[in-house]
Amino acid sequence: MAANATIYKASLNIANMDCHYYGEHNLTLAQHPSENDFRLMIRLVAFALNADEHLVFCKGIAQDDEPDLWKKALDGEIKLWIDLGQPDEKRIKKACGRSEKVIIYTYQEGSASAWWKQSQKLLNRFKNLSVVYLNIDGDIEMLTKRAMTLSCNMSDEELTVLDDENSVIITQERWKEA
Repeated sequence: MAANATIYKASLNIANMDCHYYGEHNLTLAQHPSENDFRLMIRLVAFALNADEHLVFCKGIAQDDEPDLWKKALDGEIKLWIDLGQPDEKRIKKACGRSEKVIIYTYQEGSASAWWKQSQKLLNRFKNLSVVYLNIDGDIEMLTKRAMTLSCNMSDEELTVLDDENSVIITQERWKEA
């Protein structure tokens, strides 16, 4: 955790009808001083989309050799590596070499498609890599609170995240499948 990190508590109630996963997760997130609320919420979305008792938040933005989230086997082998944004080819190559499966969630509306257009040919060689664009309908930052209770409902590749006052719908565009 960064020295000046802001700590958030999130209680996620997840109902993923697509993969029949239902669970509640009480999470603690450290927001790095350089991370905005939007990116913090994208980390929570990535968790909700891949929820598992072994999925954990990493140092991510504060550490070059760790993803934003990962799932490890009991022997320490990395099963799932999740990065956010638009990582460079060197980082992706390293992730694909270290992990059984890699997912990149990209979300910046204009720059994401330009990044993908530029990187697509290079990234197609990685057979264990998925690239997913998150299309966000609503103001996801309105859900950000130091103590959050969120319901995350997934059905037909559409995630609805809501609290007592606000809701956001996130659709996934799968640009590359592992």
